[in-house]
Amino acid sequence: MTGWTTADMPAQHGRIAVVTGANSGLGLVTATELARHGARVVLAVRNTAAGAEAARRIGGDVEVRELDLASLASVRAFAAGLAADHPAVDLLVNNAGVVLLGPRRSTADGFELQLGTNLLGHFALTGLLLGTLAAAPAPRVVNLSSITHKTAHLDFDDLMFERGYRASAAYGRSKLATTVFGVELDRRLRAAGSPIVSALAHPGLTRTNLTPRAWEHRGRLGRVIARAGLLATQPVERGALPQLRAATDPGVRGGEFFGPAGLFETRGRVTEARLSREAADPVVGRRLWAAAEELTGVSFL
Repeated sequence: MTGWTTADMPAQHGRIAVVTGANSGLGLVTATELARHGARVVLAVRNTAAGAEAARRIGGDVEVRELDLASLASVRAFAAGLAADHPAVDLLVNNAGVVLLGPRRSTADGFELQLGTNLLGHFALTGLLLGTLAAAPAPRVVNLSSITHKTAHLDFDDLMFERGYRASAAYGRSKLATTVFGVELDRRLRAAGSPIVSALAHPGLTRTNLTPRAWEHRGRLGRVIARAGLLATQPVERGALPQLRAATDPGVRGGEFFGPAGLFETRGRVTEARLSREAADPVVGRRLWAAAEELTGVSFL
């Protein structure tokens, strides 16, 4: 299988990269490759013990910082501490995410857990770090989408899915919202004449621990289903390639979206992916941005 690989990554020496959810799965692979190519990598993780173990495995120039995206207080504390120690940050990879298959759960701030973590935590983090990113010579933000965004819909009258909750639909909604955010961020950065590039990526169907964890509460049958589902996925090292390209390829332009090329974008070499019509709609982008600013209390651009 040909196409873009980590061998195509340019040297990252002198760059500071922040990767959320970097202690496992796609985030761990992304952080590992960035460090291997010379970047100083900040592992932004909820579980610092797991983060320390990940840092040990990665080696290189790596630091661990606590970040719970399901808590706006944690997001603010992380952003303040990072900016104090690193006045310029070159790369922010909004990788972390949660997948639920059980009953509705909420963040510390009362948001539906998947939307609150996958979108709102990253929205607030990006806004709070915008000045730090703008201070770098060639800054970039990468948001992690999903092919599930293509069949999802944002209901602005019930963003938190308080009516007729379905976990899988709420997950798709959270990833659509994340995708809309990445696209709208690009529009606003361009309009502001900012040097920051906003790019997006999705991993197709990839073998991570998110889905198995989501099925854990279903008992033995859930574990069997999770294992069967993994048979249709590609290795995490390949699933991370789209976001690594979005993060490091010098030719990436604002608003570009990368994903796998084969079998309905589920696997294969890295190529430009297709946005759903709703994800690309600027009216949806403006509405979501306004909602996110109101919910998080973080306003920017």
